[in-house]
Amino acid sequence: MSDADARATAPESSRATRLRLQVFTPTETLVDEPVRKLIAEAANGAFCLLPRHIDCVAELVPGILSYLDTNAVERFVAVDVGTLVKADDRVRIATWNAVVGDDLERLGETVAESFLTLEQHEQAARSALGRLEAGTLRGVADTRLAETRFAETEETR
Repeated sequence: MSDADARATAPESSRATRLRLQVFTPTETLVDEPVRKLIAEAANGAFCLLPRHIDCVAELVPGILSYLDTNAVERFVAVDVGTLVKADDRVRIATWNAVVGDDLERLGETVAESFLTLEQHEQAARSALGRLEAGTLRGVADTRLAETRFAETEETR
């Protein structure tokens, strides 16, 4: 049965009271469950999504996403930059890095450690890339200089 068929046959009351939240990283699906409410943060501020909310797309900034599950228990997901797409009753979030947790304080500590380690790796990669680019440019400059000298020696012969 397709998603459209399932939505069409679901009772109106269940469709009106929940969303389907999915949080993806490049390597795994961290969250895939029905929720009652979702609060996230974009560049222009925090926002709340409820069932029957208008469809939208938002660019998420690093922060804590909170949601109420179907038992009205508040849960948290720390997300790095990402994209949120709300279409029909589904909310899909794609992010490079995320951490799921129920204890907000511990989650904050975990995020600081995880994202800080990631930033250090990114800085090292950028530094290596910069050295590679500089070496390539030096090689091009050396080749041009050698070509110029060769051309000058050919003209004098």
